[in-house]
This record gives sequence, structure tokens and C-alpha cells, in this order.
Amino acid sequence: MLSISVKITLSLLLALPACGTTRPAATAAVSPEAPAAQPVVTPGRTPPAASRIVVGAERLEKYLPQLKNKRVGLVINQTSRVGNAFLVDTLRARGVNVTAIFAPEHGFRGEEADGATIKDGRDARSGVPVRSVYGKTKKPTPEMLADVDVLVFDIQDVGARFYTFISTLHYVMEAAAEQNKPVLVLDRPNPNGDLVDGPILEPAHKSFVGLDPLPIAHGLTVGELANMINGEKWLAGGQRCRLTVVPVAAGYTHATAYHLPVRPSPNLPTDQSIRLYPSICLFEGTNVSVGRGTSTPFEVIGSPSQPATRPFSFTPKPNAGSPAPPLNGQLCYGLNLADAPARESSGLVLKYLLDFYQQSTDKANFFGKYFEQLTGTPALRQQIITGKSEAEIRSSWQPGLDKFKTLRRKYLLYPER
Repeated sequence: MLSISVKITLSLLLALPACGTTRPAATAAVSPEAPAAQPVVTPGRTPPAASRIVVGAERLEKYLPQLKNKRVGLVINQTSRVGNAFLVDTLRARGVNVTAIFAPEHGFRGEEADGATIKDGRDARSGVPVRSVYGKTKKPTPEMLADVDVLVFDIQDVGARFYTFISTLHYVMEAAAEQNKPVLVLDRPNPNGDLVDGPILEPAHKSFVGLDPLPIAHGLTVGELANMINGEKWLAGGQRCRLTVVPVAAGYTHATAYHLPVRPSPNLPTDQSIRLYPSICLFEGTNVSVGRGTSTPFEVIGSPSQPATRPFSFTPKPNAGSPAPPLNGQLCYGLNLADAPARESSGLVLKYLLDFYQQSTDKANFFGKYFEQLTGTPALRQQIITGKSEAEIRSSWQPGLDKFKTLRRKYLLYPER
């Protein structure tokens, strides 16, 4: 039986920024040097060249005129790059008056753990105030926008409804609509842009890990999604904001393989973890670990309540990305998915969820309250408990998914292939 146990020292060393700088205190909000952010790694594989795809932020000629003589608020994190340069530095070097930075989950630097409260601070490099939109306040207040004329959103997404950056996008658009301020979205590819699958979020299960009636995997870029949110009047009160999307340059399609040059969050360090994420994240609502607290998060799944005959085991331990991982210090039996297919021909991979429930020695505690927030519906839990087949489960959400696919086509900025 294989076994891994992550070394805390090694994890912390890998998490440190380049040039030997130390991680800032929780109350600080410091601009990273562009090379310091951790790249997405693809062991044993040659990733497609990201430089072949020109993202919205790199198309400066398309949006700099809209920022001239404006007070600009940036909704950004470590993925907000123009080539190798950080967006805030690029804009300020071109004379743009950046008056505020709004920091989402994981913080401005993208180093804070999942769910950690992000605090206000100041960017040490530029002196620009950094205002948290992931803590007590998730929607910018009128006071937070008082010195902002236009908001620019530039954050890499991974195409899953429960990835909170799109909830931040929703609230930023809503706040902007209420204050009559324009929003400029600098679009980026969706690394899961060819995946559209899962049940549609039901209103009763709306939360910050699901604000809009989307399937688990929506197959949209943030620019396309912003247009959908606006066009379908999903903002509070049916408002619409003054929205402009700067698209990815010609040549990108939803089937284009895209290797992220910077990891989008601490626990999505590889192409495989990003591809598996829409399927494997459902385990976060169960008593099964997804590998937080290991060197391979979202590439391994396991639990002490799984049979010891499982072919793989691991022990979660605190590290930079997960200071207090679920099942900390407990030996988990499960599977290593590093080389497993990230998709079924029909979409999301459900077989692991069904199998792990059936094999669990603690079925009474398999599901947690968070499960419905992730699935967006109470149906999936009951279907698994009652032994429904994968085909039966898929057929139950297909009518809603078909309607969404029709709606999605209306907002696509890029070809499917």
C-alpha cells in the first residue's frame, strides 16, 4: 500500500515567496513581486504555452482609454498579471490612478488558507489601500467605493460554481450597480471551459459558494458569466451594472487547453487538481479528505472510515495552504487520482462519490451540512443514500442542465471549438 505524509517544513519552504522574503502578517496586505507567486505545475507533462493566449489584461489598448483621468478600484489577486508583471504595477506605470485594491478569498497575495478571514491593509509597494471583500464584508459598501470611479475585475476562475471568486464578481457588480459605477472585466480563459454539467443551484441553497442559478460546472469565462449575470438580471432587485468585458484575443475557444501560469488558489497547484476540482470538491461536504494538508490537494481522496484495503493512504498535516486541514493527523484510506481521468464522457466524475459512500464504515456521518451548499440541491444526497445509479442521478438534473446550456449559448464570447 502506498502512503504519503507531507513534511511541514518542506511545505512551508515551498510556500515562501521568492528572494527569501517572509510571509506578511495576517493584518498586512503587501503587493507581491510578480515572480514570487507559485506556478501551476504539471509533473511529467509538457503544458501548452500560455503565452499563445492573450488574456484581457494584456490587451491594454482596449481598456486604458476607459481608465484615463479616473479613480480606479482593482478587484485582483496573485493571478492578475500582464505577462510577468502584476496588474497594479502595470497600470500605475502607465499613469493610471489606482485608488483601491479589493482583496477576495485567499487575499491579495493568494496565500491565505481556504475560508480564512481577509483583513484590510495597505499595499507596501504602491501605498494603495487594500480593502477586504472576503470577511465580514463580502460586498463593497458605498464607503469602500467612495474614492472609486470605475472598478476593474481581473481574477482567474476555474469554472466551478462553488469557486468563490465568481461570487465576489457578483457582489462587485451589484455594488457598482447600486452606486452607478462602471465595471470593467478583463477576461481570462476557463481551464474547465469545455465542461458544463451538474444540478442547477436551487434558491434555498444559495450561499457564498453559490449565488446564481448555475450548474456545478458552468463552462463560462468570467467575462461571459458577468454578461449572463447582467443580462439575466440576477443582481438584487433586477439591477444591471454598466459592464464592459475585454475578451481574450482571437484564437481562444472553450476547447483550448490552457495551462495557468499562476496557481489560482493555494490548494489548486497542478493542472490535474484544477481539472478534477469540479468533481472532487463535492467531497468537501463529506467526511472524506480531498488532500488538504498534503502536497497533492484535490488529487487524492480518503478517509479513516474507508476500508484499509484501499490502494492508497495519506495523512493530512498542517501546511501553508491548510493550517488546520480536515482529518488532521488521521490516516486516510482512499485513492490517488494524479493520473486518473479528470472527466467522464458525460461530464463530472460521480463514481468516486457513489463508491466512497457505499464503502464507508460511517454512513451516518458521511454527509455534512455543507454538502447541499456545494451541490445546490438536497436531491443528490438522497439519491446517493437510496442507491440511485449514476445514470439515474444524471437524468434527474438533465432537464435543468439542458435549459442552462441553451441560455449559455446566448452569452458565449468564444467558439466551443
